[in-house]
Amino acid sequence: MSAFDQVVDIAILGSSNLGERERAAAVSGVIAAVSALFIMAMAVLTIFYLLDSLYAERRDRSILFWRSLPVTDSETVASKLLTALFVIPVITFGVVVLTHLVVLAISGIWIESRGGDAVHLIWSAAPLASNWLATLIILLALPLWYLPFGGWFLFVSAWTKRSPFVMAILPLLVLPMLERILLPTHLFRDAIFGRFSEMPLFRGNSGAGMMFGDADEFRIAGDADVTLLAFLDVPAFLASQSLWIGLVVGLLFTAAAIYVRRYRDES
Repeated sequence: MSAFDQVVDIAILGSSNLGERERAAAVSGVIAAVSALFIMAMAVLTIFYLLDSLYAERRDRSILFWRSLPVTDSETVASKLLTALFVIPVITFGVVVLTHLVVLAISGIWIESRGGDAVHLIWSAAPLASNWLATLIILLALPLWYLPFGGWFLFVSAWTKRSPFVMAILPLLVLPMLERILLPTHLFRDAIFGRFSEMPLFRGNSGAGMMFGDADEFRIAGDADVTLLAFLDVPAFLASQSLWIGLVVGLLFTAAAIYVRRYRDES
């Protein structure tokens, strides 16, 4: 037996002796890592979807066809926004759950091949329902929190004649720079970049603290379970003033996109 095989066997044996909370934390860590990859992919997909949703129909002239149908501009733009807010996150959630099952199944097969007990190490320890609920909450909350950007991207998509990505990103970078140079304020910087610094959905402790912290840090999840759900504070998120201000700003940009689409002459 090679040195690597001996290390693996020792690691599996050591894992078998872990308590229920430690095994649950390890499984939650795997689930969180997989979910994070898909959340980032969803963010990129949503950005490009919104930027292209209204721009593409003018580029290929399909807007003339859609306008011949009994569908208003408000309904069309609202459908684009709802797709970004709900449809894409729900589809992403389905893919995430399927990926979790595949990853855990492959891990279980590998552990069994090494002589370990996959049922004990993974399946009996995996708080899947709680972690999946937390993942769904995050996937639905993120588009709402970043709705000001989503509405802005829709507006740019309806307004610009070329390069929607450049036209959308450039003002977000230039305005804070000009404000810093010309004015002794930082309103644009706080409004644009401040939204990325803290999201009230997550509690003060980080996910890393749950996975690698000491026993005291595990108490946030209760006496029995260690799940991602324990690190979410949905009431605080819904009560956040920043959330509701952002929703208003996002809807104003969406209304501007509807106005531009309605009165732009594409003939």
